Amino acid sequence: MTNQELQSLKNKFDIIGNDPALNRALEIAVGVAPTDITVLVTGESGVGKENIPRIIHQNSPRKRGKYFAINCGAIPEGTIDSELFGHEKGSFTGANEMRKGYFEEADGGTLFLDEIGELPLPSQAKLLRVLQSGEFIRVGSSKVLKTDVRVIAATNVNLMHAVSKGKFREDLYYRLNAVNIFMPSLRERPGDINLLFRKFASDFSAKYGFSKVTLTEDASILLRKYRWPGNIRQLKNVAETISALESSRIVPGSDKCVIDVDVLSGYIPREEPNLLPVKSQSYQESPESAAEREAIIRSIFQLKQDVEYLKDVIAKAGLTRSSAPAIAAPSESTVVPMQPEVRHDDYGYDEDPEDQEFEIQEPEDMSIKTANLELIEKVLRKHGGNRKAAAAELGISERTLYRKIKQLK
Repeated sequence: MTNQELQSLKNKFDIIGNDPALNRALEIAVGVAPTDITVLVTGESGVGKENIPRIIHQNSPRKRGKYFAINCGAIPEGTIDSELFGHEKGSFTGANEMRKGYFEEADGGTLFLDEIGELPLPSQAKLLRVLQSGEFIRVGSSKVLKTDVRVIAATNVNLMHAVSKGKFREDLYYRLNAVNIFMPSLRERPGDINLLFRKFASDFSAKYGFSKVTLTEDASILLRKYRWPGNIRQLKNVAETISALESSRIVPGSDKCVIDVDVLSGYIPREEPNLLPVKSQSYQESPESAAEREAIIRSIFQLKQDVEYLKDVIAKAGLTRSSAPAIAAPSESTVVPMQPEVRHDDYGYDEDPEDQEFEIQEPEDMSIKTANLELIEKVLRKHGGNRKAAAAELGISERTLYRKIKQLK
């Protein structure tokens, strides 16, 4: 295409910019328009992918036919087949009459399927059949119908990655990707940012009668340096917001509203360098895994404290290995780790972990009971029967001391 033809195309479809990658995308669209080859438009959200199928349709032999743009991500999964292929009366609840789908309505025209990566797998199989043979079946019918539709798809996700994850059919991907047209992001075409801003501000001013917004040199530099994650859609929102809220800043003797870098910075979201880019996901622990790990660590720590306490009890009672062999070496068969369960005392309060009894599953050993009794009696006598002080010295709660006294009788 010549520069004049390219500019005429941009004017017709209201496309702003002179970036080489953008020009290349437009040239490919015009080049494939006379054919019926399937086209896949890729690029980030907000870059203007919807312009490509309109250009293809208007420059194709199908331009007199119908053109439908369908957002596959906006249609509920349960009704997507009905929307695309139609349904028979009574085929499901609410199907009060027969309805044609988009493939039937667009016969002889063009169908643009945006966000194709959101299409459910069962619907992908039906779409593949239409692309290969032009055949489809309405929901609730067994009759095979034919259609002649040019399909153009678009996506802002990596379909090959979706294929590797089993979320998108590989055969459908290659069928759709006969010709790939890539739309560059706004940060990849910084020379077009100020052109787009002026266009959006001018359109908004003309529509609502506000003062036309212009930027100082410093503000223009700030505009180009920002990464624009929302691309053209985000830039348009910023331009219109500034035009609406700052139109009173009129330069004396002029109808222009000049915006400097300080004012503009208030309308551009602050970037967080520590959040971008996203950390590598080579290992990323889920919240559930982290919670389980913490619970295990707490249980192990509590078990260790229980074992240390028992050792201390035995030492204070003057017992030796020979007199108490049963607890010399706890094993899996004798020690039951404390479980992270909620226990309730007689008053209905959740019991604190330190109040839980030490679950030592072992044969009844009277020497240990005697040692516990002697130690408890000794400490109680020391504190004049003050159970609170005795429990503090023993390193247990007062409720646990009450239960020990009751168990030891």
